Amino acid sequence: MFTAVTGASAQQVRIDVIANNLANLGTTGFKAQRPSFEDLLYENVRPPAAENDSPTGLQFGRGSRVVATERQFSPGTIRQTEQPLDLAIDGRGFLAVTQLDGSTGYTRDGSLRLDVNGNIVTHEGLQLEPPVTVPTDALEILITQQGEVQARSPGSNTLSTVGNIQLYAFPNQTGLLALGGNLYTETESSGTATASTPGEDGVGRLLQGSLEEANVNIAEELVNLILAQRAFEANTRVISTSDEILRFVTQR
Repeated sequence: MFTAVTGASAQQVRIDVIANNLANLGTTGFKAQRPSFEDLLYENVRPPAAENDSPTGLQFGRGSRVVATERQFSPGTIRQTEQPLDLAIDGRGFLAVTQLDGSTGYTRDGSLRLDVNGNIVTHEGLQLEPPVTVPTDALEILITQQGEVQARSPGSNTLSTVGNIQLYAFPNQTGLLALGGNLYTETESSGTATASTPGEDGVGRLLQGSLEEANVNIAEELVNLILAQRAFEANTRVISTSDEILRFVTQR
C-alpha cells in the first residue's frame, strides 16, 4: 500500500509540472520542465549468488520518488512583433538585469521597454546590465544582431551608437535557479556567467522586432498528462485493492 502511495505522489508531481508547462504557453522565453524519477530502496530477501539456486535473487521494491525537475533549454519559436525594443535571442545566451535588491538576474524574455529616463528596462522596470540609455526624444532605435544600440535624434539623418547589449552564458544552464518573473539566478551548479558580444562565443545573436515563444510542445504535454493520469489511477487502484484485502482479512 505504501509503495503505491509513493508512486501516486510521484505522478502528482509529474502532473503539477505538466500543468505549469501548459500554464506558461504564452510566457515569453519560458522553458519547459521535465521531472526525473528514481526507484527507492529494495528489500533484499535473498541476494543474487552463483553458488545457490537463486542466480537472480529475490528483491522487493519500495516505490519511486521525484529527484529533480530538469529545465529544457531547447529554442522556442521566434515570433515577429515589429516592435523596435522586442528582442529574441537566437542561441543559448541570456540578458542580464539588475534586480531590486541589487543582485543580477538573467532572462530570456526580450520584451523590453523605455522608462521615463530613456533606460532600456524589462516589463517590470529592471534595467539591463550593463545599462543602456536612449535619448528620450529619439525618433528611431536600431539594435543590431551584435547588440549595438543606435538611435536617431530629431534634426539628424544618421544613427549614433548609444550603448551595447551583452549576452551571458553558463557552463551548465540547467543548474540555474528560477525566481519567477521570467528570471533566473546563477548557482554553484550553473557556474559563473560569462559575458560575450552577441554572435560570438556561441551565445547567439539578437533579433530586433521579434520574441521567443515558450518551447512547450502541447501535443507532447497532453500525451504525458494522459500517461501520468493513468499511472496515478493505477497506483490508487493498488491502494484500493490493498485496502480490500486487509478488510477481507480482518473480517474473517
